[in-house]
Amino acid sequence: METTANVLVGLVAALHVYILVLEMFLWERGPGRKLSGFDATLARATAPLAANQGLYNGFLAAGLIWSLIADDPTGFRVQIFFLVCVVIAGLYGGFTANRRILAAQATPGALALAAVLLAR
Repeated sequence: METTANVLVGLVAALHVYILVLEMFLWERGPGRKLSGFDATLARATAPLAANQGLYNGFLAAGLIWSLIADDPTGFRVQIFFLVCVVIAGLYGGFTANRRILAAQATPGALALAAVLLAR
């Protein structure tokens, strides 16, 4: 179960690196505009906001990666902290911005969190 938990944490970290790239570097291009649904003008106007969001997603990814390489008990505690942050961010985004965030961010984070807790 520990291997499954670590794989899920790694996948959540990779997802947040992907979100970082979309929001920080591709927001005004095809992939970012497809994600947001914004036209070129709105994408340009919101690019600084998206980049800020992307930076926060990068911090989540960094924390999850740290949790995978840190020895226990630190690694376990860091996993719990950052996965809870992912779930809360996903819930908040899902209820305030776009319901798709619930499936794209909150659900993977919650599954990884459950696996980490069950592996203990």
